[in-house]
Formats: sequence, structure tokens, C-alpha cells
Amino acid sequence: MNPATKCARRSSKLLARTAAAGTASRNVSSKHPDSFVSRHIGPNEAETQKMLQALGLKSLDELVAKTVPQKILLEKDLELSEPLSETELLERATEIADENEQFNSYIGMGYNNTITPPVILRNVIENPGWTTPYTPYQPEISQGRLTGLLNYQTMVQDLTGLPVANASLLDEGTAAGEALGIAIKLYPKKKAFFIDEKCHPQTIAIVKTRADAFGVATVIGAAAEADVESGRYCGVLFQYPDTDGSVRDFKSLVQKCSKAKTMSICATDLLALTLLAPPGEWGCDVALGNSQRFGVPLGYGGPHAAFFACRQDHVRRLPGRLIGVSVDANNKRALRLTLTTREQHIRRDKATSNICTAQALLANVAAMYAIYHGPQGLNKIATMVHSYTSALAKGAEKAGFKVRNEVYFDTVRIDVGNKKDQVLANAKKHRINLRNFDDTSVGVSLDETVTQSDLEALLKVFECPISASDAWEAAAAVECGRSSDVIGSFGRKGEILPHSVFNSYHSETKFTRYLKMLENLDSSLVHSMTPLGSCTMKLNATAEMIPITYAGLNSLHPFVPVEQARGYRRLFDELEGDLQHITGFHTVHLQPNSGSQGEYTGLRVIDAYHRARNESNRNVCVIPRSAHGTNPASAQMAGLRVVPLDVDPQGSVTVQEVKKAADKYKGNLSSIMLTYPSTFGVFEEQIKEVADVVHHYGAQLYMDGANMNALVGLCRPAEIGADVIHLNLHKTFCIPHGGGGPGVGPIGVKEHLAPFLPTHPVIMNYEVAKQSFGAIAAAPWGSSSILPISWAFIKMMGAQGLKKATQIAILSANYMRQQLQDDYDVLYVGKHGFCAHEFILDVRPLKKTAGIEANDIAKRLMDFGFHAPTMSWPVPNTLMIEPTESEDLSEIDRYITALKTIRSEIRDIEQGRIAYEDSPLKHAPHPVEVICGDSWDRKYSRTTGAFPAPFVKPGNKRWPAVGRLNDPYGDLNLNCSCDPVDF
Repeated sequence: MNPATKCARRSSKLLARTAAAGTASRNVSSKHPDSFVSRHIGPNEAETQKMLQALGLKSLDELVAKTVPQKILLEKDLELSEPLSETELLERATEIADENEQFNSYIGMGYNNTITPPVILRNVIENPGWTTPYTPYQPEISQGRLTGLLNYQTMVQDLTGLPVANASLLDEGTAAGEALGIAIKLYPKKKAFFIDEKCHPQTIAIVKTRADAFGVATVIGAAAEADVESGRYCGVLFQYPDTDGSVRDFKSLVQKCSKAKTMSICATDLLALTLLAPPGEWGCDVALGNSQRFGVPLGYGGPHAAFFACRQDHVRRLPGRLIGVSVDANNKRALRLTLTTREQHIRRDKATSNICTAQALLANVAAMYAIYHGPQGLNKIATMVHSYTSALAKGAEKAGFKVRNEVYFDTVRIDVGNKKDQVLANAKKHRINLRNFDDTSVGVSLDETVTQSDLEALLKVFECPISASDAWEAAAAVECGRSSDVIGSFGRKGEILPHSVFNSYHSETKFTRYLKMLENLDSSLVHSMTPLGSCTMKLNATAEMIPITYAGLNSLHPFVPVEQARGYRRLFDELEGDLQHITGFHTVHLQPNSGSQGEYTGLRVIDAYHRARNESNRNVCVIPRSAHGTNPASAQMAGLRVVPLDVDPQGSVTVQEVKKAADKYKGNLSSIMLTYPSTFGVFEEQIKEVADVVHHYGAQLYMDGANMNALVGLCRPAEIGADVIHLNLHKTFCIPHGGGGPGVGPIGVKEHLAPFLPTHPVIMNYEVAKQSFGAIAAAPWGSSSILPISWAFIKMMGAQGLKKATQIAILSANYMRQQLQDDYDVLYVGKHGFCAHEFILDVRPLKKTAGIEANDIAKRLMDFGFHAPTMSWPVPNTLMIEPTESEDLSEIDRYITALKTIRSEIRDIEQGRIAYEDSPLKHAPHPVEVICGDSWDRKYSRTTGAFPAPFVKPGNKRWPAVGRLNDPYGDLNLNCSCDPVDF
């Protein structure tokens, strides 16, 4: 039993004894007085009253009445279960985890058990310094995780033999879907895509789903028989080693693809590539796969970081984020997100991909795993795994069975003939899961956790007449530290991972210091508030995070029999039920593993609904110009025609504009995508009327749930008129952002859309999906292992806690707006002069009066120890602020002070006291080597540069690691692999 559970049970017993002693009769509650709600919500009652008074209000209810349209408010409060204390929650989580059965799973299919080094578990996965930062859009205070992601890119580039790799994607299946998207953009006239039949079934399903939306036919067959020479395919996808475990020669296929102007795409395995020749050697266009087995727990399917590498000529089509080397204002080498102009935020419906959230945290874990073990350690692990597989194969053959693979790495497909039922029964007896093929064969995929006793158990499953040691001897799988001739001519030549970072940190002392050094370079929620508008950077409580490392939750293979995952099924049911009640939707679906995936899923559900009604002509999606960039990107990926919708001067979508668009496209209108409250931070008054217009024209209303933090407990999107919503569990429901992922984007739908929800080719888990459009994620329930975070948040907050959190989020935003409105122009407010849970400061006038832009303010905030608000979105050269409910008044006031101080510095420029070129805003941020340098020729003091407010003191000072980044340099001098960067 883990310590947290012991503590919980001791607390429960103590409470029971106290109640029995009669404390209740003395008007003392038998329940522990500590409340999670007061831990999650930052402002206490006195601070809440102070903010209300500043706004001229008497209560939170009065605030809501002046902010939220009366006609959409709930008539009665939510009815959720009574809130649990943290100790009660942990006890329940333990009970749920214990309901899952932990077999040894050798199912494979892109997922393998792994050993997470404890030093990585404690110092990265369980460390809020790594889990709570945002995507590194402010590189000066993000050099630590940028370094980790650059290490990841370098690792992937080296192992795949390709020159460019991104900083992770969502999973292997969606990575293959992204490769399909590149192939279609590259060869738009070719309307077919070939998939080798030996790819993983979930990958095949996802690619088919994506291709269908683009009107591209998928041809599935044997790669050796593909008619690539015909030139009709935009791309060819194959698996190396394949889903059966066989290692096959694809060199000639890749050459044929090159001649036919067809994109060659190889799904592969990083550990296998430590021994096998890399696909880049054959001239492959793209290599992709799952980096999960590099130290990331199975987690019942995720989250895991997919990798994606490509040839240099594809770099500007590369999906996801790319870390590059640049220089700062002092010509010091530094890292940044590079080539961001290709991202969906800018390209919108012209984007190749809708990827926003990736898997940064898990990519960092995988990179650290490679650094921890180094090239020699990885080679030894791979050789050991291959040797165990060879021993198993020899044992199966001794038992009279046929191993179908000629060449393999870690997986074999064994034909057991008429003894299949007996073999599977033996496996169950030994608590072992094998892959059960449709014929007379089974699959076995081994990993680094396998021991001699595990091999012994596997041999008993196949009723092998020899012992594990005899099988090991028979395999002769290790010779002079190299793999046996089972790999043969496929063996890799030359060293792997030669860069110094992979060859320097192998003692735990040195490795721990390296991790801590990187962590200390970054700003996260453990340091200060991160008020990014529409990003909801709120508390990720420790009690919510603890269960994700429980063995009963993080060690399950995603394709275990469902009866072995009863605990997860219970947790899913409870979470889905709570989200259904909170949103008002009939069904909630958990498979989408990011917000952008949720958007895509919802639009595909709507499209499937129209097709079922013989209205496939409905292909127009109307999207306000203010919408998230992922909205139009997702719509074009769903095969829809995007039509932008203008908003009025107050930033609202009007009934008149919606009517005009709906009438123009009439029978072709599929849907209208809206964010509510709007991305301008306003509750639009006519939302119900907008919904009525949409439905009148036979279309569906899609609501982007990015701003759900302003709705929970106050109103239900389904009752407002939405037909579909995607929720960002990594925003409203407390999953941490992880420095750029993971995220989860489940969707809620009304009853008429439920039959069209996603399904899965391996685990058929959704009875409602009778007319499903296909699969979305590689795992049946997406990123299962982090869903307990949102489940825990809801269970500990309860109905009243959730409602109050929403009220405080709105209060904090309006308090900040009110305090700053004399210094900055506030761009949009509602009809009573209030904003929702976020607001926009318009700094465009400052460009004319002082030469100041939003970027200058963002960089100067770093000198105060703060991360900038959302910058230049949804309106260019503005700042969008969302304080959330988790920040207390003193922290909010510090942020206000910082912005007021910066405004004072801007006035100094406006009034001629200092030139912009000489101001601290121009030179911000100020790293320590500049402040402490031998020379100082600035027109302001070192103290002004480094300690610009009384609350910034030497004891709490957060120094930016580098000066302001030179963005054009990084794009013009592209370098996306490890290069010595000295911090």
C-alpha cells in the first residue's frame, strides 16, 4: 500500500472514532475540516470581498448577473457527488487502481513495457517544475525544456538517419495521419495512398479515417506487390519491424517511390533502430513511431510522444513544433521554436496540420531516458531484448511450433496450430497476455522488463520441453556485444548518439544535477502566475497528480482484455457521467488526445451525421475570424470548406451575420464553429438566437470549449444550443500543460450525433458508434493515464466548488481589468462593462506614441519574474490576460504592479525622458551576465533592469537564461539538432 493511501485510511479510521465518541453532538463536524476547494481557489473570503468592492459589487451572484446573459444561466445548481477530501480521493483512486488486473502483457503493436528510471520519475514526471510550464513561446524563460526537446529531436534524427525531426506528435497512428497530410499536399493530384497490410491495425484505421476526409482512397495490401510504378499513389506507408515482428527489406520499395514521385513513409521503433539499419539510409522521406518504450509508462495507451523525422526538403511541411538554435541580443547561442509561420495559428485553413498541443513532457522523458542510458546502455538493452526473443523463438520451435518470422527484433508470431486454445489458457494461468491473431497464431513482443523467470513462464505457456537457460544457450543470441545473425544483413553499421549530451550523464549524481539545471532555466506555475488568455494555467494539485503513477493505472497495455481494466472502466464511466452533467450533453467521448483532435472529431461526427441523412453536399463550415487557429485548420482537415465570419466592433458574432452566411450557403452549410464565451473575452448576448438560426438551416452548432472555465456550474453548453463541444481537460479540468503537452480533448454530443462517434479497430468499446466515421487516436481511450487528474478535480471540488471556481475566475479577470483600464485600453467588454474570465489589453496605440509593441511588454515582464499573457492573439499586438481562480490576490496585485510599472516606463518614452532604443523595454529581458557584466552603458541603472519593482528581490529573482532572441536569425540559419549551448 502506498504512503498516501495509508495516510488516507488512518484519517478515515480516526474520523470514525471521533464521530463515535460523540463529537457531532457538540456541533463539530465528523468530517475533516480541511477542504480542497479552499486549496484550489486562490483568493480567500476577505480577498474576494476586496475585489468585489473594487468593482462596486456586493456578491459573486451580482457579478455573474452583470456578466453572463440571464437567459443561459442554470435554473438550479449542478448535482454532483459530495466533494471528497484529498485523503478520501486518494483512497478511492487506490481502490480503482486495484480493480485493474496487472498481467505481464506481451501484446506489442507499438506498445511495450519499460522501466522508468526512478530519477526521471521523481525529477520529471512527478515534478511540477517540469509538468506545469506552458508551451515555450517565450524562449528566454524556457531554455530548459527547449534543451530537452532539442535532445529529443537529435535522438530521433540520429536513430532514424534523417536530418530533421520535430519535438513530438500525439501518437504513432496520428503521426502516420500527419504524414498522409504532407503526401496529399505534396502530390495533390494523386488520389490514392498505399498502406502495407503489416502496419499496426490502429495505424491503418487512423490513416483511413484521415484519408476519407480528403477524398483519398486507401489501398491496403502487401508492400512487395504494390503497383508503385503506376504513379497513382501520393504516399506509401510501411512498418519496420512490422506488426508481426518481421524485419523486411524495403530498400527497393523506397527506390520505386522516389522514381514514381511517391512519398515513402516508414513507421518504426527507436529501440530496434539501435541495432537495425535506419530508414534514412534507404532515402526514406519520413520515419515515425512511438517513443513510449524509452521510459514512458504504458498508461493504458497514453500519453506517449510520437516521433516524426523527415528529409530536409519537407521541413516546411513538418507538422508539430520544431526546436531550433538561434542567438540572443548578446550574440549568445540560444534555443527557440523555429519556423512558427507554418503553424496552424498563422496559416489557419491553409495549414498542413491542426496540431497544437503535442507531447512535450513525454518527449522530454524519452530524451532523458536516452541520456541516462547513453548509446552503450541502449545497445545493451536492445541486445538483451532481442536475445530473450531469440531464446523464446528457439523454445517455441523445440515445442514443435512454427515461428513465422525469418528476421525479427523483439516480436515473433508463432503458429500453434490446433493448440491455440490450450496456449491461451496456459497464458491466462500464468497471468500473461499474448496477441491473439484471427488464425492459429499468437504474437509475443518482449521488452526490457523481461527476466529469466519471465522467459521461463513464457516457455511453460508453450509447453516447451527445455528450460529458459537451455533456450538461451540454443539461441546463441549474444556474441561479442553484437546482436546475433538473426538480424543479419539488416544490422546497423556505425555508432549511435555520438553527441556529448548522450555520453556525459550516467551517474545519478551528475544526471540529477543536469535535470535540475535545466529545470532552473524555466518559468512555471511553481514560480509565478502564467495568465495566458484562453490557456487557463490553473493549479494542477498534487493530490490530482499522485494517482497517475500508481502501478494499477500506469502499467496496463492499451489492448489488454477489457475485463482486466475494470478499474479504468469505472473511472471512465464516472468521468464521462460528470462531464455529461456539467455540459448537458447526452454522450461524452474520451478518445481524442488533444484539443485539436477534439475539434477534428466533432467536425467528423457532424459530417457523418449529414452523410447518414443523404446530405453529403453539406461541406461548408463558417468560422468567426476571431476563432482559434486550430478551428479553421481542423475544418480543412475534415474536408470542409472554411468560410470566415466577421464580428461586430464589440467583438461579438451577430445574428445578422450568421443569418447572412447561413442564407448564402443554405443546403451546403454543415456547421458553424463558435467559442463561448468568445475569444475576445465576452459573453455574447445572442448566443441562443445564433443557435436557432444555425438549426433552422439544417446545420449544427459546434462549440469550442477552450473557455469552459467561464461556464462550469453557471450554464450548460448543450442548453445554450450547441450540438457538439470539445473540452480541454488540460485547461478547465486541471491536467497540466507539460511544457507543450500532453492534453486531452474529449467531445460531448447530443443524442442524435452519438451513433457517429469514433470507434477503435482493436478494442470495440463504443456501442453507440453504430455508424462511426472511424478512429481518432491509437489507443481506445486516448491518453487514459492522465484522465484520473480531471476525475480527481471534479470529485474533490463538487458542484458548489466548481461553481465558485468559475465565479472567482470571472471576478479575478474583472478585478485586473478594472485596475489596469486607466493605464491600458481594454479592447472588449460586455453590455454592462464587464468581461468574462479573460480580457484583452490593446497596446496598438503604444506603437505610435512610443514605438512599443506587445513583444516588448512580454519580454519586460520576465524581469519582474512573470510569464507574458497571450500575445498578439486574437488581435495582433494585444495582450490577452486570464488569471484563473487559482491565483491569490497578492499574486494578482504583483502582476498588476508589474504592468503599471511597465506603463510608467512607456510614459517615460512618450514624454521624452528616454528614447525607446535606450529604454529597459527595448533591452529586456536582462540576464544575469548582462547585469553583472564589467561594462554598463545603459541609460538606466542595473537595479532598474534587474529589480524593477519592490517585490523583486535577490531571494526570489527569476533570471532569464538568455537575452531577447533573434527570431529571424533562427529561421534563416536553420539548425534543429544538438549544438553546444552554454548556459
